[in-house]
Amino acid sequence: MKILGRILSLSVGLLAFSCLSAYSIEETWHNDLRSKFLNNDAVIMEINIRSFNSNDVNGDGFIQEKMGEKKGTFINAIERLDELKNLGVNTLHVLPITPSGKLKALGTAGSVYSTAAFDSISEDLYDKESKLTLEEQAKLFIKEAHKRNIRVIVDVPACASYDLYLQRPDLFVSNPAGEPVVPSDWTDVRLLSVGTEEKIDSNVFSLYKDFVKYMMSLGVDGIRADVAHSKTAAFWKELIEYSREKDPEFLWLAESSESWHDPISPYAVFTPYDKLLEAGFDGYYGSFFNIKDWKNAKDLYKQISTTLNNTKKFKDKKSVIGSFTTHDEVSPILLKGPNLSDMIIWMNATLPVNSYFVDGFQTGDDYYYLNGNKLAEETLTDDDMYFTHRGKIDIFNFSRKPGGDNIEIKNNFLLGNNVKKSILTVLNDGTFTPLKTNNQKVFAYSFQNNIKKVITIGNLNFEEPAKVTVKIPKFNPKRQNVLPIKITEMPDVKRGKVSMTLKPGETVVLIIHELL
Repeated sequence: MKILGRILSLSVGLLAFSCLSAYSIEETWHNDLRSKFLNNDAVIMEINIRSFNSNDVNGDGFIQEKMGEKKGTFINAIERLDELKNLGVNTLHVLPITPSGKLKALGTAGSVYSTAAFDSISEDLYDKESKLTLEEQAKLFIKEAHKRNIRVIVDVPACASYDLYLQRPDLFVSNPAGEPVVPSDWTDVRLLSVGTEEKIDSNVFSLYKDFVKYMMSLGVDGIRADVAHSKTAAFWKELIEYSREKDPEFLWLAESSESWHDPISPYAVFTPYDKLLEAGFDGYYGSFFNIKDWKNAKDLYKQISTTLNNTKKFKDKKSVIGSFTTHDEVSPILLKGPNLSDMIIWMNATLPVNSYFVDGFQTGDDYYYLNGNKLAEETLTDDDMYFTHRGKIDIFNFSRKPGGDNIEIKNNFLLGNNVKKSILTVLNDGTFTPLKTNNQKVFAYSFQNNIKKVITIGNLNFEEPAKVTVKIPKFNPKRQNVLPIKITEMPDVKRGKVSMTLKPGETVVLIIHELL
């Protein structure tokens, strides 16, 4: 067997490749996000501006400005853009930047998804030390992201706050008692009326149309539609067509999945993911967030096959995000430790999906807030508690910057993003093959073309090591080179198979080349 290179030299080479292929930024930004996404070439980081670069001096997890602490703003967010660029991130998913409701609220700032207006930006994101207006600050943040070849997706909330209901009750659905509908268990929002497939609610549609128009005027490159299945296909089709007339590269990502089947309320519509894609959405959430429940390799293979088949059903190209972890999911560090984070990195890197992560993931944040769910000294809402979801990035308060100190995760994050650049053609055009193993707790799959085969092997048992033999059809060490990309010790390589012992939760990546 011939081993080509070392992991360290591979990392250096890939980083050099990344620098050499860097985009030459022009004065005028030309949006290419839709093309990039449909080519599975987006590395997306989900961020919350109001905590993105906040300064929590006393370490209690939350921001008190009267103590000299500073919340996140569009202006100080710019300071972290180089950090993300250097880690291989090329797209931001910005959580809602609209004003948050203050009545019947959760948390001391109100959920970013409990919007009180669709036609303005939250004053909470204003930097008082800047002479720019709030809108100018938002534009500057987006412009600075573009300078670094980072695209920007902004979230549009699915529902609205009680505050907006009091102003415009005509926008909302009422129950038989005439009360606004509280969807799911989200006590801080009320259900908007969207109409039917035959007749769209024109008032709500106008809200969303104005929102899209406003975001495009700021320079935004796409929209992530929160709980997209809560609106009709006709509603989205008209809105998407409106945006595409202005910018054919404007991306639409639906928060929807093939594993979701129920409406958020008996009074809400439910539009399945395939109908949303037919309406014009470019992508959706593959059900990879179920990784925490996978019992054996077959669960993974089924999900990959489902995703690949689903994205090929349509005449227009479609894709998904590698939604292994989102702001709705508990930190993988808490679920199964750092090895789950590592596994998520390498699955994003070796599957034909758009890589997706939440700010703090890259350094192993467990999203613990010292004073979480305790009484607050001050509040801007009618909730006097620091309401948080343990293990999830905070969306309810002015809170600390996402962090963590796991250098190994950070290094793998960078390496995985760069490896994906070098193998993207194989992932997009190659054939997916589940590989047979002698251990059902170990998954092994390959993507291959006529020159290269990318093999990913992982131990779904996070408690115990696993001895495994992986069968690799037509593999001949005399005619093919094995390049270890991510590995702790070399496997035993023989004709048609490789054998190794995986540590608990360990993921291994190999590339097999045909000899020229």
